[in-house]
Amino acid sequence: MEPAEFTAALEDEKSTELDRLGSEKALVASTSAQLDAESVLAAAARAEARAADTFDQWAASESAEEVRETFERVAADERAHYERIVEHRDDAATDVDSDPDTDELHDYLRSLDGSVERVASGLVARPMVASRSLLQTINFFVNDADESSAALFRELRSETDEMVDEGTDLLDALCESDDDWDRAAEAAEATIDRAYDSYADTLEGMGVDPKPVC
Repeated sequence: MEPAEFTAALEDEKSTELDRLGSEKALVASTSAQLDAESVLAAAARAEARAADTFDQWAASESAEEVRETFERVAADERAHYERIVEHRDDAATDVDSDPDTDELHDYLRSLDGSVERVASGLVARPMVASRSLLQTINFFVNDADESSAALFRELRSETDEMVDEGTDLLDALCESDDDWDRAAEAAEATIDRAYDSYADTLEGMGVDPKPVC
């Protein structure tokens, strides 16, 4: 399978979930409906910190050298994203825990122990989800007339999108058979499912329908 075919198939298979994860309700879920600038910044910082912790854990137990080095670098990049968000404001956002509690998505990611599954889930599916959340964060700050914050998140989103291409290229090197690609697809789809289930459960717990209003 070609890397581009993998991402296209994943986006097609999980189009409904990805569309909803990229809706305006994304920030309602991630901030528990606290739609102010500091709450949005804090939620974004926690997401980056969780990702950094996940990649740190993977790097510590990964036996494949190229994959381990990639996880180490991505962990550093995600930690840098956290620090850039926190340093962007000098008030409430600076109090965000750099080691936040895990969530359903990262519980699933941290349960994976295969290189193929980790790369497919962490470097392809997870950034697909994160990119959609970051787009809504950009839109929030554009609507808030805060161009500085919007510009920061545009940069973070661009770097997150690049991760998908890197992940599929690494998968291409790791997958030696159709069975390997099938395992990658299963892990990637499960990752999006976990993210969507958490999103939907959070909204339903607040009495908000996760489905779009037609």
